[in-house]
This record gives sequence, C-alpha cells and structure tokens, in this order.
Amino acid sequence: MTESTTASPATASTSGRARRSRNGVSIAAPAARVVDNSGKGSGRTFNIVSWVVLIVFAVLWLIPSLWAIKTSLTSNSTSAIGAGPILRDWHLTFGSYTTLLSGGDLWHWYLSSFVTSILTVVFAVTFGAMAGYALSRLRFRGRRLVFLLLIGGILVPPQVLIVPVFQFLNVIHLLNTYWAVILPQIPAVVAVFVFKQFFDGIPHDFEESARIDGAGYWRTFRSIILPLSRPVVAAMAIITFVGTWNNLILPLFVLSNPKLMTIPVGLATVQGSYGQRLSDIQASSILGALPLVILFLIFQRQIVEGVAGSGLKG
Repeated sequence: MTESTTASPATASTSGRARRSRNGVSIAAPAARVVDNSGKGSGRTFNIVSWVVLIVFAVLWLIPSLWAIKTSLTSNSTSAIGAGPILRDWHLTFGSYTTLLSGGDLWHWYLSSFVTSILTVVFAVTFGAMAGYALSRLRFRGRRLVFLLLIGGILVPPQVLIVPVFQFLNVIHLLNTYWAVILPQIPAVVAVFVFKQFFDGIPHDFEESARIDGAGYWRTFRSIILPLSRPVVAAMAIITFVGTWNNLILPLFVLSNPKLMTIPVGLATVQGSYGQRLSDIQASSILGALPLVILFLIFQRQIVEGVAGSGLKG
C-alpha cells in the first residue's frame, strides 16, 4: 500500500508549533497570516482609470461652457470677426449683460418661467404620485390596460399633440395665459410611471399596520407612503421643473404676449433680433440657464438619490 504524503491537520499544527518554538516565538502565539495584495493593485488601477475618464468628460463638458462665458464677456464687434479674435481679446466687458438686464423684457421672462414651472411641478408631482399609487396598490378592472396605455403615452412625442392642444386651449379661451403653458404639462406620464415603480418596491407591511389602526387609502398615502417617497418626489420635482423651464414648443405656440413669454421663447426672439451680435446671444443663453445651474448645485444630492432609487424597483 502506498503511504499518503499529505499531512493531517493535527500533524501540521504540531510541526508549526515546534517551528515557532525553535525560532523563539511563543507556542500560544497565532500563526502569521499571509496577506494577498493582488486585489489592491487592481482596485488602484480601476480608480485611476475612473478618474481619467471623469476628467476627460469634465473637460469636454466645460470647454463649450467656458467658450460661451468668454464670448459673452467679449464685445460684439470682436465676437463677430471669429474665434481667433475672441481668444486673443482679453478686454472683458459686461456690456452684453447690462444691455439684457436693462431691457426689461428679461425680468418678465424670468417671472413667467418661474410661475409656470413652479405651478406645473406642484400639480404634476401631486397628481403623478396619486396616479402612481392607484396603479400600484388599488386592484380594479382594466388596471393592466391603463398601465399599457400609460407606457404607450411615453412613446408619443409631445410635439405631435401640439395642434390639438392649441385648438383645445383656443376653445376654452386660455391662450395667452399662464394656464395655457401649465395645463398641458400636468399629465406627466413619465412621473406616473416612475412613482408606480417606486411604490411597487415599498413593502405592504407599513400599509397593513395603518389599516389595522383604521386608516383609509388617502390617509395611508398621505401619512405613510409620501414620507417614504421623499427622494423620488424631490427628483421628479426637479426633473419636471427643468423640463418645464426648457420647454420651447408649447409656449411658442400658445403665447404671443411678450410679457408672458418664458425664457426659451424670449431667447429665441433675442437671437432673431440681434443677428450677428454673438456676445448678446451668449449672454442671454447664460442668463437663461443660470437658475437651472443654481438649482442643480443646491439639490444635486436629492437628484442622484431619487433617480438611483426610483425607476429601478419593482
């Protein structure tokens, strides 16, 4: 019979203790652990590659923004010549910003954009959350059909509906009012879908406990579901605000009063009237996007948390 060359665990342990005793190490001391550093090298390489990719994308994003800022701070006569004079001319001026801010119309555009965006956010998020909760929790006939129609509504471009919307607003005499911009944007199909997916991921135990205490659907939705949905509510509110603020087609069709125009429509008239005054055009674009940049810097954490945890559940 061939003897086995593999040592038993007891034999290996005894030989290890004898070896430590000969080296002057206490027998009771634990054996030295072998640390595998191979994973650290790969993790460090991944971090370096990630930083390089982030820096490249950041530079690609910043170059147009820095170019727009530099052009807006250059005189119109210099910017009309070309890109070379814009780069070489460092006699910065705020003349374009002064012209726009002193004109008066820009403040009306800001007011119209803020009013329409805020009211649209309030109604769209409120009704979107209620509709999403109904599709997620209530069981009624035709529920699946309603959800399929909802998915189909996401696939329909809003530009296709602009003529029927215009005709409907004309019939009810709402053209050239804030409601002409607000009402068509309240049925936010994407918001309903995101809320429904988020509510599907909330355990039913919370609602069952509330119903045992006598709470109905409305009280459960208001007291239990909404407090748990703050990240997705914040994310959808900000996304809806940005979409309403940047909407050009709808206000362009339903508004003709210059004092009621929103920022995108007003900027379109600025570009059409200024012609080759590139510095004024760039300054108006920066002033129009400035509120959105401030909004993102303030609520960037809520945007990331809400988007990361909203549509990925269920």
